[in-house]
Amino acid sequence: MSKPITIAVIFGGQSGEHEVSLVSAHAVMSNLDPDRYHIEALGIGKDGRWWHGPGALAMLMAAADPARLPASATMVAPGPVRELGRVGEPGWSLPPADVIFPVLHGPYGEDGTIQGLFELAGHPYVGCGVAASAVGMDKAFMKAAFAAADLPILPWVLVRRHELAALEMVCERIEATLHFPLFVKPANLGSSVGVSKVRDRAELITGLHEAARHDRRIVVEQGISAREIEISVLGNEHVEVSIPGEIIPAGEWYDYHAKYIAGGSQTIVPAALTEMQIAQVQTLAKRAFQAIDGAGLARVDFLLDREQGTLWLNEVNTMPGFTPISMYAKMWEASGLPYPQLLDRLIELALARSARAGYVKV
Repeated sequence: MSKPITIAVIFGGQSGEHEVSLVSAHAVMSNLDPDRYHIEALGIGKDGRWWHGPGALAMLMAAADPARLPASATMVAPGPVRELGRVGEPGWSLPPADVIFPVLHGPYGEDGTIQGLFELAGHPYVGCGVAASAVGMDKAFMKAAFAAADLPILPWVLVRRHELAALEMVCERIEATLHFPLFVKPANLGSSVGVSKVRDRAELITGLHEAARHDRRIVVEQGISAREIEISVLGNEHVEVSIPGEIIPAGEWYDYHAKYIAGGSQTIVPAALTEMQIAQVQTLAKRAFQAIDGAGLARVDFLLDREQGTLWLNEVNTMPGFTPISMYAKMWEASGLPYPQLLDRLIELALARSARAGYVKV
């Protein structure tokens, strides 16, 4: 039997999606074939300290905020763990691995920063590269890339935190371009952290301040009555797409609580769409993935206008959730690719991308 491939699974991180990452990582590690892979667990605490060993996940789970842990979280067995410290501290280094699987969501994990570290270290890794990760994380840059690729996006306005000093002028600028209801979002965050649906000037002001707590750049988007359609993407140069699914949120919209805590949201796979709509979603998903120069994987989210029937591209998630209730793996499962085989494909794509990177060492 051939020697197992060593996979360094990295989880936790310093973003507001820390707890989601822990549950995603548990699902990934539980589904990696032990006959094919040797797992090195690497946890990053909210303080930026790295921990290495079989007990890293249990240790971070014990320190996690219970109110933010997804309802699908389960007990994790404790084990030995050692501190590596922070990146750049004396003695810090990545353990040897054939492939790194960064199951990290949000800033400092999904935004190109840690991908740059892997590139400098010469480690193959699962997922998008530095540029695609950065653009996919930043909603403003992402929308600019979509617009340049002539993809359908809703009207939006960018607000910078320092502009809130002239709050009335900011509100007037937004209201001159968009109409209520609106969605106010931190430019760099996921899992709907810091996102507000606002219906009037007072709620807009509250939403702007809430988003500004998480980021210095704020995206304000036109709100519509829409169905939430999602689709999974897999590949490097040659891109495959799953069948699409639909989210029916437990609340008014699909916020963090509805996604992970409440437990009443429904996921419908496949989505009830016409053949023409399915083809449109699949085509636009490929184009969106290519517009940011994606690699490995992504989940592409759409809004389907209930009144007009128009399909709007919402965003690309370059490291979507891998929790037991997450849509990325569910849509591939329904498309004939079970979770363990999906992980195999992602690892193969990481190795293939590294082999074809074409870097010239001097």
